Amino acid sequence: MGKNARLLGRITSVSVYALCAGGMAFAQDAEPGPETVDDADETRTLETVQVKASTGTLIRGVAPTGTNTISIGEDLIQDIAPASSNDLLANVPQVSNAFNTVPTPGATIANPFNRPNLRNLGASGGSTTLVLLNGQRMVGSGVLQTSPDPSSIAPSVLGNVEVVLDGGSSIYGSDAIGGVINFIPRSEVDGIELSVRQGFGDEFDSTNASVLAGKSWDGGNVYAAYNYNQHDDVFGRDRDYIYQDHTARGGTDYRSVNCSPGTVIANDIPFALPTFTVGANLCDETDVLTVYPEQEDHRFFGKLTQDLSDTLTFEISAYSSDRETVHQGQGPGTGTGVRGQGTITAANPYFQSIFGEQSQTVTFSYADVFGPALESGSELSSWMVTPQLTWDFSETWQLKLSANYGQSDNVVRSNQINALAEAAALAGTTPETALNPYNVSATNPAVLAAIGDFQIYGDSQQELLQLKSVADGTLFSLPSGDVKLAVGAEFIEEKIDAAQGQGPRQALDLFRADSSRDISSVFGEVLFPLFDNEGLGSLDASVSARYDSYSDVGDTTNPKVGFTYKPTSDIAVRGSWGTSFHAPSLADTGNSVDTRIQVVPISPYLAPGAAPTDFLRPTVVVAGGNPDLRPEEAETYSFGVDWVPMDGALQGLLVSLTYFNVEFTDQIAIVPVSEPGFFSTEAYEPFYTVNPTLADALAVGEGLRVENAPSLEALFFATSPYLLVDARRNNLGSVKTDGLDFGVRYQTETDIGGLYAGVWGTYTLGRDVTAAQGAATVDALEFGVSRLQLVADFGWSMGDFEASLRANHSAGYDVSATSDVGSFTTVDLTGRWTLPGNDSWRGDTVLSLGVDNLLDEDPPYFDDIDGYANGSTLGRVVSVGVKQTF
Repeated sequence: MGKNARLLGRITSVSVYALCAGGMAFAQDAEPGPETVDDADETRTLETVQVKASTGTLIRGVAPTGTNTISIGEDLIQDIAPASSNDLLANVPQVSNAFNTVPTPGATIANPFNRPNLRNLGASGGSTTLVLLNGQRMVGSGVLQTSPDPSSIAPSVLGNVEVVLDGGSSIYGSDAIGGVINFIPRSEVDGIELSVRQGFGDEFDSTNASVLAGKSWDGGNVYAAYNYNQHDDVFGRDRDYIYQDHTARGGTDYRSVNCSPGTVIANDIPFALPTFTVGANLCDETDVLTVYPEQEDHRFFGKLTQDLSDTLTFEISAYSSDRETVHQGQGPGTGTGVRGQGTITAANPYFQSIFGEQSQTVTFSYADVFGPALESGSELSSWMVTPQLTWDFSETWQLKLSANYGQSDNVVRSNQINALAEAAALAGTTPETALNPYNVSATNPAVLAAIGDFQIYGDSQQELLQLKSVADGTLFSLPSGDVKLAVGAEFIEEKIDAAQGQGPRQALDLFRADSSRDISSVFGEVLFPLFDNEGLGSLDASVSARYDSYSDVGDTTNPKVGFTYKPTSDIAVRGSWGTSFHAPSLADTGNSVDTRIQVVPISPYLAPGAAPTDFLRPTVVVAGGNPDLRPEEAETYSFGVDWVPMDGALQGLLVSLTYFNVEFTDQIAIVPVSEPGFFSTEAYEPFYTVNPTLADALAVGEGLRVENAPSLEALFFATSPYLLVDARRNNLGSVKTDGLDFGVRYQTETDIGGLYAGVWGTYTLGRDVTAAQGAATVDALEFGVSRLQLVADFGWSMGDFEASLRANHSAGYDVSATSDVGSFTTVDLTGRWTLPGNDSWRGDTVLSLGVDNLLDEDPPYFDDIDGYANGSTLGRVVSVGVKQTF
């Protein structure tokens, strides 16, 4: 087989079959078999074998009946050359929160890593998208989250990624509402692979290096892989589309008044320092904030497979990951960490009166002392080990027993200004104790040291134990085929021990909480070949169901049915219906580490008819987890058609179209007290009380720790709060969305080489959102949502050379009746040149060149605090790589 034909074969099994929904159903009708990089005309030292799993079904050797599935194969992963698995998912249109972006972890405990979100259904402490590694759950990461971090798995070890765009709770249990993402590692490696890739961009460099080594023998294989990834940070000043003053475009000036030098407000008139000129000093904080943080990863994966007998196979795999991320500041709107502000009076020895006034309001920055921004960092590490025993106890029946245990350690730190020390220093009466806001660096260093000594901190340790058994095989045979059955049982134990708090770095005021739960489950699936004849075609149907019993949130049963009808060998009509759920995570339940009462000294949110003086009364906010949370639930169904001509002029064409519908209810969220019209929305009335009594406050928050007050009782001693808000996570709203997933691809071999081209993506038809039960339903597509996300690609190969162009496109959308956000399209170029190895010790050498965002397109302008929307990019980034096999 020549190289063009071999690449064309990979295009068939990867690019057509991959990322194009319909190809999956056809490609997996046959029993999966091994694929190798060996050819009859060429011997290689390194061999990889990938047996395609069937994510979304318990039955071996078949596709999930009626279900829309995307597959990303190893060759396409190499084309994209992602630094992380999250970067890979940014090329899947249905991963709505990541597509056509640079996935960027946040700088606080609320969002320290990226969580993929299929269908944009939202996430709380857990997620509505289930992430698996080779069909097994991964341990959770984060402080206020229990979702796994996909970046723990390096793309270099992946043989395939399967994305099920359908509810999956009948197979997998919790979380699989929007769908399932299954990272499938290489099955077998024989040899050594060394690779390094260096990226270069505007004020940006990255390095990705991997070593993978394995050995095969009769009946077994072992391999291990190590990956190192590092990249620089990118500041807002490094990208011209990131800025805060939009007045030149008719927009808003979002620049900060917390600058160096600062601004004094006396008699309601602003004066710019240091000259006390009328007006305010303004500064663009995005200049000194990282929009893409510095990061370093170390990732390991290993796997051993050994046949113990003709019918018994043992397998064990393990991974570990250590990632450190460093942000400068916390982000636009959240700030640099060096903002200063407050009131200075004539008692302060540095006070400078303008009109003879005795006090002033000052806004300034500590940049001259502490630097332009303070660091916020996260250190996330995790590991898991998964042994599995497979027993073929009859000709068609197989039993798999597996255990899966892992732990994660997570620390997130955000450095801040100590507001109490700052207020005390502004009120200081001697040069030794006072803060000079007019010239911060002239302040006593000891005073500055106290002001700069403050940190918001969170850590957690999480554990996951999963024990699972699945038996599947042929139940009996019909003229139309074999009736296949799979049954199983599963036990899961989850634990989280977390701490959260703030204060001076060496004297943090921490609150610690721990939670655990166990889940016992039974499940099954049956596949019926209803008929298969020359005239009517073939019809397969499947029924699956799962029962889950939680130690804390009760029991649930979720069924699913599906069918695939093939009137001819070229056409498949398929459909499915089922229910799914997401159990409240341990980070959302009543013993969550952030469960507390926050006392705000003022009431910025006032109901209609409130007196102006009510602004000066406290607001009591009950925040954090909630012991009364119910599982989020969904009903999903889909209907699709796939056309793959098997011969004739159209051979090589694939056309796929799927209609999907998701009705998601009991969404876990927080009431939007800052939303205009909050107090006039009847649905929110159960969640707040105006002029509460102590009994009202105790009914919601008795026994909870209190921040910014000695106790609840103390709040009602001299005065009383204006507002009590239950801002815990609650089961509030719903989302109903439907749309079309589509794909068209054609491949052929010509005199000038192998060619392929295709378009695939998703189009949202409707998206109705209800913020809370009883509230009005809002058409979310009217403003603020892109309906269309798609990928188009073109590839060519000849001899030892391969090249491809890939465009990611997000359609524009309206943000109001008078303004909109433009579309965003990026184009990536990939080329690979294979230098054949010799027949002795050295295998192929592959040289690669990649250009991300070839045309250096900026995201479209939007009048908000950082100036852009509908995607993100690092700009044009060129990467060169080399891979050597032995």
